Amino acid sequence: MIAVIPSPPQGVWHLGPFPIRAYAFAILLGIVAALWMTRRRWVERGGDADTVLEISFWAVPFGIVGGRIYHVITSPEAYFGPGGDPVAALYIWRGGLGIWGAVAFGAVGAWIGCRRQGVRLAPFADALAPGLLVAQGIGRLGNWFNQELYGRATSVPWGLRIDPNPETGEAGGIYHPTFLYEMLWNFAGAALLIWIDRRYKLGYGRVFWLYVVIYTTGRLWIELLRIDPATHILGLRLNVWTSIIVGVGALVAFVVVGRRHPGRDTTLLLASPTAQDDEKTATDPPADPREAGSASQL
Repeated sequence: MIAVIPSPPQGVWHLGPFPIRAYAFAILLGIVAALWMTRRRWVERGGDADTVLEISFWAVPFGIVGGRIYHVITSPEAYFGPGGDPVAALYIWRGGLGIWGAVAFGAVGAWIGCRRQGVRLAPFADALAPGLLVAQGIGRLGNWFNQELYGRATSVPWGLRIDPNPETGEAGGIYHPTFLYEMLWNFAGAALLIWIDRRYKLGYGRVFWLYVVIYTTGRLWIELLRIDPATHILGLRLNVWTSIIVGVGALVAFVVVGRRHPGRDTTLLLASPTAQDDEKTATDPPADPREAGSASQL
């Protein structure tokens, strides 16, 4: 008898008429952890702690919507296929967020928030990167509670026991715990990012690009283990191709940015304080009318 990882017996609890879903709770816990880490790192770089919360008001909703859109587009059968339910595409609490859509749309939201706060996106993304990996790792606990997105059948001692599903007719068994693989990979990646950033003082978005490289490398081999339904292109899952393309692109960006901007950003603001002071001095009217007259004679 091998030792296995048990699956939780349920993923939903009820507090009176209100359901509390483990998947949603894991996502929220991940967001809180990412905000806490980002706030600390942003302050260490000289930023205002409140700026992180203001930007998150834009980035988090954009990220959730983008993650859901990507999931629905890449797994349309359950919603628009035979017997599918299009309305269920809105049931985000049941699970189903695509990280690629979450990062892409979240970046748009972060850009809007940064513009409104007057800070540069690149240093903010660098402060955010380790927290993103931690949030993604915590979010994978939701897949464990939902008994979903597991890997191939296995006999390894750390296999994950999946219960039979009478609704889908799927038989239970022992499978690779891909949720655990990705969670541990992300946590280790976050620690590595923090160490590299402190050791080499990276800036200009290089920490973020390195985050993408680390995540896509792990997602590549983990995705090859998964057996859940997915769109295939040339025999490989869509997310495998996405990991390769995005990972290579991020690596190129990391190298190119490093050659153009070695070291760390000199300012976090869209306009440096000196430039802002110069602009104010140039546009503000002189306090003494006689100064205005003297200036007009020059």
